[in-house]
Amino acid sequence: MMKINKLLLTAAMFAAVSCSTQGGEQDYGNLTKVDFLPTEKSFINPERGFYSGRDFRGANISPMTVANVQSYRLQGRSLIYLGFYLDAYMDGDIADSYLQAIQKTFDALRQGGCKAILRFAYKWDYNESDHPWDATVEQTMRHIEQLSPLLRENADVIYTMQAGFIGAWGEWYYTDHFNYQASTAAQFAPRKALVDALLAALPESRQVCVRTPEYKMKMYGLSVADTLTAATAHNGSAKARVAGHNDCFVASSSDYGTFNSPNDRIFWAGDTRYTIMGGETCNPCSYSKCDNTLKDLTEQHWSYLNIGYHSSVISGWRSEGCFNEIERRLGYRLTITEGYVKTSLNAGGNMRVVLKVANEGFAAPMNPRDVELVLVAADGSEEHFAVDANPRTWYAGTTSTVDTTVALPAGMKAGTYKLYLNLPDPCEKLRSDARYSIRLANRDVWDEEKGYNYITDVNIK
Repeated sequence: MMKINKLLLTAAMFAAVSCSTQGGEQDYGNLTKVDFLPTEKSFINPERGFYSGRDFRGANISPMTVANVQSYRLQGRSLIYLGFYLDAYMDGDIADSYLQAIQKTFDALRQGGCKAILRFAYKWDYNESDHPWDATVEQTMRHIEQLSPLLRENADVIYTMQAGFIGAWGEWYYTDHFNYQASTAAQFAPRKALVDALLAALPESRQVCVRTPEYKMKMYGLSVADTLTAATAHNGSAKARVAGHNDCFVASSSDYGTFNSPNDRIFWAGDTRYTIMGGETCNPCSYSKCDNTLKDLTEQHWSYLNIGYHSSVISGWRSEGCFNEIERRLGYRLTITEGYVKTSLNAGGNMRVVLKVANEGFAAPMNPRDVELVLVAADGSEEHFAVDANPRTWYAGTTSTVDTTVALPAGMKAGTYKLYLNLPDPCEKLRSDARYSIRLANRDVWDEEKGYNYITDVNIK
């Protein structure tokens, strides 16, 4: 939790503009309309939702086990916060045994069906007399160099990485070596070097979260006018890959100094349409009531929240009646509202499928995600067809149209096939694992074993 006292914001809140990705009515007269019903049910989905956490402290840590990870999934969690504290190695290299424990934890995540929100830090708590609060810049860079192979090898189970390393809890405030209360570009240079090193250590598909919007703006020379757009998002640049995390969400009108000016809120409202946003609450107060909470979750496109802290804030949402809505809407919540399919087909012919997908969540899916149609025959054999669509553009509050025509193999057997929409993880290690595929918020569509969403039956002659 960030321990900063700042001036309260007085400006009004601003939300990013949402609009449909496809306008106008189309003629689907030669296709069969398929009806879909939405569901209000809460269910687990990858890379979104409430998370649980685990901290690793000391020189000799015990890795997570598959059973540990599976226990989180049974609680409805697809995300686990992993906080690794490196205070035992502030003056030298991280021990091989420690690195091996990290690898075993990643292996357990992969086998257990979860992904990590990852942070490294040096000091567990803030104590004015317990210096240093972090390692030197040079030692920190050496540790990132040591961790780089692990980060790249296991990026499939890393949802996002919080910048960490600097200051108590890795929250970037109390620091001995990275310019305490930095304000100029020169003073922010060591922090920028750290973020750049983390971006280089991770593949371009992964984002690094910093603690306040001011940090991103100061490090990269940005203003409100430089917030991301659809044209500049997800292009591999540092600007597109530096995201945010707020560890004092709705703690006050400034979230305990997370926002120092109205422009900070405006910047995050725009930037988080295309970058990951998440964190935790830290202070029950009048601002943390449901009306402000839902407004800020919507405006800042939240994807994940700590279920374990602050317990009084969480219980307040339950008693006020907004907890269930928050649980359903964190991250994406995709629902097919209309479907049109050519259901009478010839082997070797074309199959056209039109699906209108509404996103009722607070955010779009933020990491790369594949889209494919799957035809499953009565004997269980499958035909897969890649669809040129990008779920990262299925923005919150919009309805996107997937309109695709695929060519059927000439040798397909005649018969009735079940047609599915599959939204798998693109990483090869996870692609065929149903636990990492997206489930739609429609009734009677989810095949839990396959990880597919049922559309309709089609007949092939």
